[in-house]
Amino acid sequence: MPAVILDGTKIAAQIRAEVGEEVKQLTAEGLRPGLAVVLVGHNPASEIYVRSKVKACEELGILSEKIAPLESSTTEELLALVDDLNRRDDIDGILVQLPLPSHVDSKKVLLAVSPEKDVDGFHPMNVGNLSTQRPGLVPCTPAGVIEILKRSNIPIVGADAVVVGRSDIVGKPVAMLLINGNATVTVCHSKTRDLPAVCRRADILVAAIGRTGMITPEYVKPGATVIDVGMNKITDPAEFQKFFAGDAKREQSFAKNASTLIGDVHPKVVEVAGALTPVPGGVGPLTIAILMSNTVKAAKLRRGQRVPTAAAR
Repeated sequence: MPAVILDGTKIAAQIRAEVGEEVKQLTAEGLRPGLAVVLVGHNPASEIYVRSKVKACEELGILSEKIAPLESSTTEELLALVDDLNRRDDIDGILVQLPLPSHVDSKKVLLAVSPEKDVDGFHPMNVGNLSTQRPGLVPCTPAGVIEILKRSNIPIVGADAVVVGRSDIVGKPVAMLLINGNATVTVCHSKTRDLPAVCRRADILVAAIGRTGMITPEYVKPGATVIDVGMNKITDPAEFQKFFAGDAKREQSFAKNASTLIGDVHPKVVEVAGALTPVPGGVGPLTIAILMSNTVKAAKLRRGQRVPTAAAR
């Protein structure tokens, strides 16, 4: 029996609806949440992401401000801009869209964002809050993974969870969230011995390694829940055939667009897993929904209103 497909688009819509209600309530109290997005230069992919973030803010009633410094902006100029946004009371969240131009010290700029306005959840102080189960802002994609599990009624408590990938942006924080949810967690990486055998122990397998279709059926315990965080683009017809031969719907789309998206999980895993997130339409839609949620959370935290801890989310 093929895996149950976990619909990230539907779950993201639920979260957006909840956030919209919170925004209405806060705005009625005179506390409209505000998000500033800083986009340096003209990276086409970044421009698409920023447009979708601004649109989501508009739909939910969040004040959004897009700031577009010149490509030639120096590290010092961007630090001054961030400092100005840190001081503004109408801005609750600051998002610096990556990548920044190569001449800019990205780490320095990100570190300058006030932890209480760090809606990406990347600041070391927020990483520490997550680690010690204190209220703070959690990275959007890992928080989205947990929302998919919770809202799909997949038990985390006591589960054996394996995370493939140890990035600061996804692998480590998703592992920490699973630990906070009382799962037993193994984090794997390129040096892990006998990776398929380790993955086969998992009740919950999170693939976040950035390698096209790497997680094949031999990595998956029958009936396991597989969360695919990967987002890889296929443009080569031979590679497409390797993964999607016989999938008429995908073939039609590939013929039209000359590309398709695939995660880190091989399509054949659907035959082994109990539940699986698709790509596209799985974890991806959650990221912006959680960004909106984090902006509201930041607005509440900054004003001393009680919000759930990272463990209770």
